[in-house]
Amino acid sequence: MKFSRTLPGIATAMALALATSAFAADEYNVNNGLTLAGHPLGLHGVDPVSMFQGGKPGQGNAAFTSAHDGIDYYFSSAEAQSKFDADPSAYLPQFGGFCAFGVFVGKKLDGDVRYADIVDGKLYLFVNAAIFEKYLEDKDAVIKGAEAKWPEIVNTPISAL
Repeated sequence: MKFSRTLPGIATAMALALATSAFAADEYNVNNGLTLAGHPLGLHGVDPVSMFQGGKPGQGNAAFTSAHDGIDYYFSSAEAQSKFDADPSAYLPQFGGFCAFGVFVGKKLDGDVRYADIVDGKLYLFVNAAIFEKYLEDKDAVIKGAEAKWPEIVNTPISAL
């Protein structure tokens, strides 16, 4: 008798826990699927530390993986991984890795490492060359606007924007 009363409660608790996880995933721009550790992959597998070293972004390697806030990041070396682990916020892209211009207009668009800018030590990604050029017309307005908009949409599912 106890079992029949407990089962619906357990089912409800599980459904709520899974729903929360699904919504949390929309706070970060991640690849479809999971890494071997069971987490989503951030920054399309690109080494976030490499984004701050000038030149072309470096592809990460699953042998050097760190998790931050439930997202896995790959690094090109143990040294890069160690730098990230010491201060993840110094290397993570702003707005969960979504396009900064997209956030500015209230959308969560894919952030592409080929279209990136570092302003005041912060990494901003953009969806494509055309949007990146639009951003360059008034960087400050886009960044300030995106920073103002992000708290409103951070927990909103992508499909609802």
